Amino acid sequence: MKSLQSSPDAQPKPWRSWRAWIVTWVVVAIAAFVIRGSQNNVIAAPGEQSADAKQADTKQYDEQVRPFLARHCQECHRGEKPKGKLHVDQLTASFSDAAVREKWHAVLQRIKAGEMPPKDKPRPSEQEVQALANWITGKLQGAESSTQDARGRVVLRRLNRFEYENTLRDLLGVSLNLKEQLPQDGSANGFDNAGAALHTSSFLMEKYLEAAETALNLAISNRPQPPALVQKRVSIKDGHPIRGATEKVYRFLDDGEVVCFSSSAWNNVSVPTFYPTDGGNYRFRISASGYQSSGKPVTFCVSAGRGRKAGKSGTVGYFDAPADQSTVFEFIQYMEPQTGISILPYGLASAQTVNKVGADAYDGPGLAVQWVEFEGPLHESWPPASHRGIFGDLKQKPALIYNQSTRVEVASSDPLVDADGILRSFTRRAFRRTVTNDDLAPYIEIVKAKLAVEYSFEQAIRAALKGVLMSPEFLFLRETPGKLDDFALAARLSYFFWSSMPDEDLLTLAEQKKLNDPAVLRAQVERMLKDPKAAAFSENFVGQWLGLREIDATEPSHILYPEYDHMLKVSMIREAELFFEEVLKNDLSLANFVDSDFAMLNGRLAKHYGIPGVDGWELKKTPLPPESHRGGVLTMASVLKVTANGTTTSPVLRGVWVLDRILGTPPLPPPDDVPVLEPDIRGATTIRDQLAKHRSVAMCASCHTKIDPPGFALESFDCIGGWRDNYRATGNGKPVVIDGRRMLYLEGKPVDPSDVLPDGRRFDNVDQFKKLLLSDKDQLARALTFKLLTYATGAAPTLDGKSQIEAIVSKVRENDYGLRSLIHQIVQSEMFQTK
Repeated sequence: MKSLQSSPDAQPKPWRSWRAWIVTWVVVAIAAFVIRGSQNNVIAAPGEQSADAKQADTKQYDEQVRPFLARHCQECHRGEKPKGKLHVDQLTASFSDAAVREKWHAVLQRIKAGEMPPKDKPRPSEQEVQALANWITGKLQGAESSTQDARGRVVLRRLNRFEYENTLRDLLGVSLNLKEQLPQDGSANGFDNAGAALHTSSFLMEKYLEAAETALNLAISNRPQPPALVQKRVSIKDGHPIRGATEKVYRFLDDGEVVCFSSSAWNNVSVPTFYPTDGGNYRFRISASGYQSSGKPVTFCVSAGRGRKAGKSGTVGYFDAPADQSTVFEFIQYMEPQTGISILPYGLASAQTVNKVGADAYDGPGLAVQWVEFEGPLHESWPPASHRGIFGDLKQKPALIYNQSTRVEVASSDPLVDADGILRSFTRRAFRRTVTNDDLAPYIEIVKAKLAVEYSFEQAIRAALKGVLMSPEFLFLRETPGKLDDFALAARLSYFFWSSMPDEDLLTLAEQKKLNDPAVLRAQVERMLKDPKAAAFSENFVGQWLGLREIDATEPSHILYPEYDHMLKVSMIREAELFFEEVLKNDLSLANFVDSDFAMLNGRLAKHYGIPGVDGWELKKTPLPPESHRGGVLTMASVLKVTANGTTTSPVLRGVWVLDRILGTPPLPPPDDVPVLEPDIRGATTIRDQLAKHRSVAMCASCHTKIDPPGFALESFDCIGGWRDNYRATGNGKPVVIDGRRMLYLEGKPVDPSDVLPDGRRFDNVDQFKKLLLSDKDQLARALTFKLLTYATGAAPTLDGKSQIEAIVSKVRENDYGLRSLIHQIVQSEMFQTK
């Protein structure tokens, strides 16, 4: 019996019933957590009014608002099929219902934008429009204000799967891809850390339980010290596919050095004799150089996985081998048992090209690999740091036997005292606050119960830790309505910049109640932004603000866009992230997001943009020539890729993107009965021709006069962000020949990137359009402030917060709209520091 209980998975109850009990307990605990939080502030329900106030509202609605709607709106917005599914004849003056508020907000947007009534209908006077807008705004602000007083602007926030993985990494000291074990999170207002979108279910709790078990199994060392470090240096000449190659693409030099001249995927060379029996971190060193590369570096890709091809998802990274100078490239990679690594040059000739003359006679560039060295699994100490982070200095017992495997376990002479110390330290960090005896009591009881049925000390602690990781105090951010306390503020800061838990510095300041000091807060923001963990900010915020997470939603047609490849895609994403980091690091003006005189480029991206003088994989700050038409996020290939499909571009999609992400004025969704435009890739008609017919419909024109111009400004860029003067077509057009090779696509009709903004200002191309955007930097600042506040707090600012946004914009205007200055103003704002 004891040998069975030494297993980390052993339980005295049937496995399924025990897991079901845990999940049920967690769901009940979460419900109690939510109820307890809502009871902290018990006030009148949102929108609740006195009888006299209700009567006055009803009178104003009947005498002023209803007649306006009847004259100018009801003709289209009533009956069985109202336009936009909006029944204005059914709207009431009561704003206590969220659904009613949403409809009134839509009305407000339409009339303020001048979209309604349609221009071919009788127009109300400006005074009438302003009076209605003021009435709706006042009612919305009053309802939102009372709602926020009751429960706060931000609803209860659960850790999303990115935050969960990062938090366990920092809490346990282990690196695992846990987010792939969890279901996709929802999103609201463009971000997946929004409280309103982070729903909870028993299925999700089951997945959290599995992830917690996986993480604890890795963090806690219950096995003897692994075998001695294996270190070996090999030549790739014995690796697959060199030994069985049918094409003459490899040249063999002295001392085992091999030159590969081909970038064809099947020439991916695996490292021989490396087949680890133990999973863990391994250190690799690759000695390589460019060969016959005319002084330029040769880029190569390293992949990890099973079989000789790990695939794109297994990419370790890209590296630049200098010309004719052997260089050692070193990296550490976590490897599963029986996996390997492989090497493939990038951007060289195809195997067929090299094979025509043979590797020995080929005079083109190649990658020379002198040797590969590997060692591991790496363990700086044993037990590992993750184990000692939980159990401290407690020693391990002699080995036990379980299923013919040798095991060890933690020894304790006073289990309950040791358990109290372990759990007190762990829960303080897991709950992101100081813990009390009452907080610890349930987990101490778990330890007692497990020890009573002869669980080992380690197993009893493991069960309690699992309970901590399933607690709503861990899975949710603890915030109460009103001003955040220091611990909640520490968590908001850390999940804003790191997508992870507060570190010891933040927790200590919170315990000392110093974090609300503006000077301390500013210093912490600076410290956190300089920390390597701040890479999560650029990855998660930029990835969602610009929509880069959708980069794989479509795959460009290999017929129309044969130049698209994995390295180009990776470079696209890194360009946007590094550009954001450069602007943030140097407090550059956020106007750079619209137009900039530099970009973050490597050789692959520079070639794609037609910019000479850049080689290699590493992205670096590069001045842009005036004629490049680049600069800013609008003309980044990643943005242009995610705002197109695999074959065509759409001014509508790109126009909506600009209005939403850059200007902060997203258009309302189109009515359901409006057909989707399908661009003609055969080249017979252009998208401009089709949109011209679309805009001739009055109902459509009101929106498309705003949407289409920014979209047309970007028409000079194709589906993968390349510059074009003509569309690529498949049916009508003249042949295209590049470097002596006839393309599968044809040259279609010329691109026309000109248009007129709703205010009458004209532009001929994207360069002129960007100058028009920069004429209102305040609006650019408002839009980005809105996005950053939404991401930072987990909820979009309401109408009530408009004055705070204006105050932030006013202050950053004094600092030339610096991005770092904007971040500091956001953190110091009331909206950031309150629920």
